[in-house]
Amino acid sequence: MARPSLNDLAAFAAVANHQSFRKAADVMGVSRSALSHTIIGLEAKLDVRLFNRTTRSVSLTQAGARLLARLDPVLQDLDYALDTLSEERGTPGGILRINANKSGARILLADVVPRFMDLYPDVELDLVSEGRLVDIVEQGFDAGIRLLEAIPKDMIAVKFGGDVRFIAVAAPSYLNGKAALQTPDDLYAHCCIRQRLPSGKRYRWEFSKRGAEIAVDVPGNLTLDDSDLLVQAAVDGRGIAYVPEYFARPLLKSGQLVTVLDDWCPPTPGLALYYPRSRHVPSPLRAFIDLLREVDRSR
Repeated sequence: MARPSLNDLAAFAAVANHQSFRKAADVMGVSRSALSHTIIGLEAKLDVRLFNRTTRSVSLTQAGARLLARLDPVLQDLDYALDTLSEERGTPGGILRINANKSGARILLADVVPRFMDLYPDVELDLVSEGRLVDIVEQGFDAGIRLLEAIPKDMIAVKFGGDVRFIAVAAPSYLNGKAALQTPDDLYAHCCIRQRLPSGKRYRWEFSKRGAEIAVDVPGNLTLDDSDLLVQAAVDGRGIAYVPEYFARPLLKSGQLVTVLDDWCPPTPGLALYYPRSRHVPSPLRAFIDLLREVDRSR
């Protein structure tokens, strides 16, 4: 029997853990066809079928499941050994993959990423920005960044950036001649710019004041799925938008936008970086967390 290469075994583990050739190929940075060819070659070398394949799914055979159970700890030990070697060299190296929402990615790019890249030139930082909350382990990320309240409970979270406020904003031209809003119920008499969540659901605007909480399915004839677009539509006078304060701050300063229902928009727990509790923390991620904390303390 021909002995498989480490690359063959790593490819097998990626497909097995992701249960998808497409997802595994994306994580490994290879084409789906090349990955499929590698797996076919591995099965030929071992003279055993490792996967059950259909046009819609991939699952392990019994032989594949036994191989994965033995192989996963070995590959993790190898990652740990290589990571220890980079520490002895004195500087982290390798790839650091982080999945972040848009506001988190913006903050990192402004305050953390430039310093990190200067300090650790041997680290390749792969920062993916998307709205939906993904399983970072399944998708092959080392860490994720989301609002603290959205982070799964089995993850370790490192809060940064302070609290965050969601605020209702509009252009002065839109509000001109209209009665001042006193409570969130007053939004029903206005044109609101609604938001579509990554899940496909429409977001209900959430307000609170002195213990009272209310969620409003606001009216409006325009729905968008991006905070920058929501802000721009508000500037253009299309109605009232509800966005993280970070996105609207420059336009509030310039007077192109003003807030409404300000006393119904208290701060809430902000962003946090999170990572699996049960896994070895690679040196690039440890270095990134240390720098994130240092930058946060200096704010």
